[in-house]
Amino acid sequence: MPTHEEAVSQTSTTVKSLFDRNEPFRIFHGSTNSTRPGHFDKTVDISALSHVLHVDPDSKTATVEPNVSMDKLVQATLACGMIPPVVMEFPGITVGGGYAGSAGESSSFKYGYFDETVRKVEMILATGEVVTASSSENSDLFKGAAGAMGTLGITTKLEISLIRARRFVKLEYQSYSSIRETIAAVRAATEDRTNDYVDGIVYSETHGVLMTGHLTDELPANNPPQSFSFWVGKAAFKYFRVIPFTRLSRWFLDDFLHTRTMYRALRGSNMSFAHMIQDLSLPYDTAEDFITYTSKELAIWPLWLCPLRAVKSPTFHPSSVDSTPERHPQPMLNIGLWGPAAKDMNIFIQENRSLEARLTQLGGRKVLYSHTYYTEEEFWRLYDRKWYQELREKYVATSLPTVFEKVRVDVSRERLLQG
Repeated sequence: MPTHEEAVSQTSTTVKSLFDRNEPFRIFHGSTNSTRPGHFDKTVDISALSHVLHVDPDSKTATVEPNVSMDKLVQATLACGMIPPVVMEFPGITVGGGYAGSAGESSSFKYGYFDETVRKVEMILATGEVVTASSSENSDLFKGAAGAMGTLGITTKLEISLIRARRFVKLEYQSYSSIRETIAAVRAATEDRTNDYVDGIVYSETHGVLMTGHLTDELPANNPPQSFSFWVGKAAFKYFRVIPFTRLSRWFLDDFLHTRTMYRALRGSNMSFAHMIQDLSLPYDTAEDFITYTSKELAIWPLWLCPLRAVKSPTFHPSSVDSTPERHPQPMLNIGLWGPAAKDMNIFIQENRSLEARLTQLGGRKVLYSHTYYTEEEFWRLYDRKWYQELREKYVATSLPTVFEKVRVDVSRERLLQG
């Protein structure tokens, strides 16, 4: 097995050769949590970069390769009494994916997106040159590559901040009887700095739940700890209607219902066309209007609420500013909208187009791992094209696909593929 340096050198040589021949390429990681359709362009395989290189409890850092999954990362850091500040809920999400995407979780109100816990990265530029980027070195590349979907270069190593682990998370639930009350409660909970985790679930227009978590080493007497691992598996029971949704059937089929397996099935069957799988972030002031819209038009319940720390533009992360002349960055509320949608492709596309339009009207932005139907003109009205293009030119990344080219759904091609 090659060392990290040898693997990076080999990849660098391959990339330089493609650059010299003026051949565009995409990056193959070996796995993905994207719901977008695949592409058929030439690829550079970096799937071997999947190792935890070092965990240092003294400096509170972990140095890892990009294809390390979250469960593998947490296992390695826990062995040293540490955990990442932001741990995405899907165990198969990778560190590189978290940095290049817009990965947020229930601790992101406190620590920001996952990339905001990254101290520095090693990258291969489209020319084959290997560089380091951090807040003090190539800082514009460091900030710009976070959320840019790998379109400024190939991330090959990351140094991540860690925090002290505790034995348990004390999880508390509070029920509310309206969307407005639930949103207000989530926002208020983010202002309590004793909370380590905050998120919510809206089950209907009259039932919402706030969840707050506290890291702790204490366990109340006569209160055994619980673990939760069953998440998207219920969709399989809806698809295979003959199998009852019971405790016994869930136990028996558990190995087939893990998130990795469900995502492979989703992509392999192309079921993402007919399912709404979107994360949509809005200012707190318009989040209720958006949920009212989705309730009426899509009737998808429950919805996940994840509060996000304010992020400065320009960025491909969802971001918002206030109405003052200074245009201060504002925190946002992410809404996880996951559920069955129209099986007719024309209706499905229109549902998504209408969703995007309403989101824009309310000052929101979507997380770009999911289906995107914006036209190119619409897309660049939402994001800073000049900033991005200048970065691509400075770091010679113009031979790589743009963010828009990576995230857009080619509707004409998908119609042909589906007959």
